[in-house]
Amino acid sequence: MGAFGLLLLALALVLMMGTGWPTYVVLLGVCSIGALVGLATGAIEPHMLAGLPDRVLGLLNHDLLQALAIYGLVGALLIRLDLASDVYSGLRHALSRAVPRAAAPLSGLLLGALLAPINGSVGASLMTLNRSTARGWAADGMPPARRTALVAVASTLGVLIPPSLVLLLLGDAMLRAHTEGLDLARTLALPLASERIRVINTQDVVQAVLPPAALLVAGWLVLCGVASLRDPLPPPSAPPPRRARIALWAVPAALCALLVLVASGRVRAVEGAASAGVALLAWGFGSRQLTRARLAEVLSDAMSITGVLFALLIAATTFSLLLRLLGTDHLVADWMGAFDSARSAVLAVLGVLLLCAFVLDAFELTFLVVPIVMPALLSRVGDAAWVATLVLLVLQLGFLLPPFGYSIVLARGQAAEHPPWRALVRALAPYLLSLLAVIGVVVAWPAPTHWLRSAPVHLPPADAMDAERIEQLMREMSKPRDSAP
Repeated sequence: MGAFGLLLLALALVLMMGTGWPTYVVLLGVCSIGALVGLATGAIEPHMLAGLPDRVLGLLNHDLLQALAIYGLVGALLIRLDLASDVYSGLRHALSRAVPRAAAPLSGLLLGALLAPINGSVGASLMTLNRSTARGWAADGMPPARRTALVAVASTLGVLIPPSLVLLLLGDAMLRAHTEGLDLARTLALPLASERIRVINTQDVVQAVLPPAALLVAGWLVLCGVASLRDPLPPPSAPPPRRARIALWAVPAALCALLVLVASGRVRAVEGAASAGVALLAWGFGSRQLTRARLAEVLSDAMSITGVLFALLIAATTFSLLLRLLGTDHLVADWMGAFDSARSAVLAVLGVLLLCAFVLDAFELTFLVVPIVMPALLSRVGDAAWVATLVLLVLQLGFLLPPFGYSIVLARGQAAEHPPWRALVRALAPYLLSLLAVIGVVVAWPAPTHWLRSAPVHLPPADAMDAERIEQLMREMSKPRDSAP
């Protein structure tokens, strides 16, 4: 019945693309059909489904899920407040002295690198960037295709830069998948079972992804600057207001400090997100932007986002449990064994994830697909943090690939002038090629993902007890006790 599970997954993907129904509704509906078929054919025993409530309750008790509500609040605040516009105007004025032609596009990319990691989702980041930058770019005469591409590209930076919610949830999913993969390797007596491999945690993923993320951001900044060399010289910009000058220094300093603390493990990512939420509330009240009516809108948006994410989490957890009961995970493990090398298996899984990224967003892919394909892959590949880095890069690529990429489709839909696809592809091409180059470097040379990692991939061997040490211990144990007076 493992193949039947894959058919159910394919049916769910088709319904998501063709109906426009909420993802959690599709998953629960298809899951119900699959469970009924499994019960009718005897593939699933009724008592197996009794563990679902405990599984869901145990999942909801996870500390990391506090981040869902916190990031929902942060994203809603950034959309409703003018903080992004303040930072953008401050960055643009500061850069206009050094690179006047490239000041506007570079400010947009830097704004994405600063705010996208705490925005909660690619959609929220895109709406924030579109609201704060696209109008200014249009007034500067930037072509619609180019500004649409820049908004889409900048909005995906939150996938890679911590404390991104996507990164944190994927790190937690990879921890579970790595544990199951090592257990599967022991069960099947695979070569990986004989190695002393440490199960990764979210901190490992955060530290592994930072060097490739820094390389990608630097490359995109260079490409953006080069593309602006032929632009006409803009008129001198007026000095930004005092609020924008304060935001220019306060926001980057606070976010850079938060990034260092999270990457070094001194602050948990959830604590960092909570700190960002408190700081945004203080900024909103202090700048008198967060009125009572606007606060009600922010809380309503945050509750809606949180409710959708928790519904998706429960639906995806239920669906993945059904696939396990049907034996789909064992079927995937058998397919993984057919590859000649572990690298070939990694590339095959990345190809599947890229195709899924056309249909699923980051949360759906993390909750639904990763628990199915990753344990089988990690039973053959020991460096799970390297694999997680590749997953994040491929996920970002899927968001940007036209014509189905989530970010590029949303950016084009939000644009005041819908650019033709041909012009949009030309504007995106340099950024996509550089992203493909970074993926190729990480695939061929995993070493950069180890540079910042504070914990080893392999567990240190136990201290050996040589003959001299054993003899010394025996002499100490055999010393006569002092006689009592």
